[in-house]
Amino acid sequence: MRGYMRSIRRSGESPWTYVQLVLILIPFLFPLFWMLLSSFKTQVENTAYPPVWIFQPTLSNYREVFVKNPFFTFTLNSLVVAVGSTGLALLLGLPGAYAIARFKRTGIALAILTARMAPGISYLIPWFILFTKLKMIDTYTALILTHLIVALPLVLWVMIGFFEDVPGELIEASRIDGCSHFGAFVKVALPLVKPGIVATAILSFIFSWNNFLFSLIIAGFKTRTLPIAVYSFLSYEEINWGGLTAAATIITLPVLLLSLFIQKHIVRGLTLGALKG
Repeated sequence: MRGYMRSIRRSGESPWTYVQLVLILIPFLFPLFWMLLSSFKTQVENTAYPPVWIFQPTLSNYREVFVKNPFFTFTLNSLVVAVGSTGLALLLGLPGAYAIARFKRTGIALAILTARMAPGISYLIPWFILFTKLKMIDTYTALILTHLIVALPLVLWVMIGFFEDVPGELIEASRIDGCSHFGAFVKVALPLVKPGIVATAILSFIFSWNNFLFSLIIAGFKTRTLPIAVYSFLSYEEINWGGLTAAATIITLPVLLLSLFIQKHIVRGLTLGALKG
């Protein structure tokens, strides 16, 4: 403990700073802690009032998750859809963000933001009718296209700030050297905004991984994603809290680990995008 306090003093940070950080984090971390705790409880313990804090942990909820759902199939489906929608969003969004930033098309950016402000369910019925007519329900293509509603505006809006920070002199110099607009975009702009690309790719992947509404309606038996596994523990009669929290824990764990391992890239990317010059 003394060594820890000495390290705090050497870093120039007050112990009160860390106390404040802990107090701020408690409201955000407590739901995760409660979810993990509930996943090891029985249904009786989960519905008891006052809450049960001391109990005999059980793994029956996790066994039920894998027995009740083809969990590995759901995981593969989520991975395919998240990677596909993130890749397509980057493919379309990066050139779009560059063009908006380079040629100052703020009206287009505002139109994209306005469209994104509409609730996701307002897009669901047109998508469903369209994919039904095209016989694309229960296909990866349909799910990937619907997830672009979230991923593409995110890529556009975050990357516009990055491309605005690219010095215009570098672009003009590359044009004088014979590069086309696309060549300047690929050879000059993209290498300078790599932190932003990493940050937006990660955030897009997470949003797609956690998307529930579109998967519930557009997906079928073959392409159901992991959030559907959580929904299967809800019924009109009761809510299976143990199975629900166990499934939610399994779904959250990969994203949580991914965020912990690459949090430096996210912070660095978003910070660089907020700076000018």
